[in-house]
Amino acid sequence: MTELRDERLEAAVDAFLTHARHARGLSEQTVRAYANDLEQLVEFACVRGVDVLPDLGLELLRDWLWDADHRGLARSTIARRSSSVRAFTRWASESGRTPSDPGARLRAPKGAAHLPRVVSADQVRSMLDALAGRAAGDDPGALRDLAVVELLYAAGIRVSELVGIDVLDVDRGRLTVRVLGKGGRERVVPFGVPARDALEAWLERGRPVVLAKNGGADPGALFLGDRGARLGVRSAYRIVARLLQDLPGEGPSGPHTFRHTAATHLLDGGADLRAVQELLGHASLGTTQIYTHVSSARLREVYRTAHPRA
Repeated sequence: MTELRDERLEAAVDAFLTHARHARGLSEQTVRAYANDLEQLVEFACVRGVDVLPDLGLELLRDWLWDADHRGLARSTIARRSSSVRAFTRWASESGRTPSDPGARLRAPKGAAHLPRVVSADQVRSMLDALAGRAAGDDPGALRDLAVVELLYAAGIRVSELVGIDVLDVDRGRLTVRVLGKGGRERVVPFGVPARDALEAWLERGRPVVLAKNGGADPGALFLGDRGARLGVRSAYRIVARLLQDLPGEGPSGPHTFRHTAATHLLDGGADLRAVQELLGHASLGTTQIYTHVSSARLREVYRTAHPRA
């Protein structure tokens, strides 16, 4: 039996594809489809900090399909992905590589539209207050985590944009940050005073400590990991996932949740749709319009809860 804690996802996928091709005699077209789907799964799992086979759980698999649905992949593609991963986890369980089969209960998302996960304003406030409490002791990691989450929520930026920010990209006087978005498109995004205060605390009391301890591994990067290198996407994902894991709600528990939340809260507060499009860096207004549906859904929920004749 393979050591459960040692087999990496990439190696397990390679072994499964060999099994599918030679032991099961599946067509090359089917094997290629499996390979493409599972490669996407491995990339998604690695961003979530999961790189060994036994750690591949049902919630992560659901997040993967939800993410594909949210990005507008065809229903047939999502159904195929669901089938591919179920075949993979069934093989992993039957071959003794995992203690159970997490894909046995996996189903592709149903329905034509799935709204992004949004956290309430009270929940955001509670999370940020908790982070601020931990940062009060000037622990560099706590100061960084607070600044990361404040900026994600304040600016509605992507996690890839966040980790790419350099110190010189931040204008604390004008409360703006320059980010590089999809397609190499650069934009300048505003943020608020709480985010500025968190960034100043990190830059003045946290970041210098990390640099001094690690010999200034990446002196240009705004956010640094514990070893002084530029903070990576996976580490940023873990910071946010820890905060969201115990909150109610469906959908991925990653940095994109704060982007969804920022957009929805802006629209709830009366922001113009095109202004939100520009803030988020969407090439198409149609992409931004999903948040109008989220606002409408929240309005209906409040109505049903509060109106005496709902």
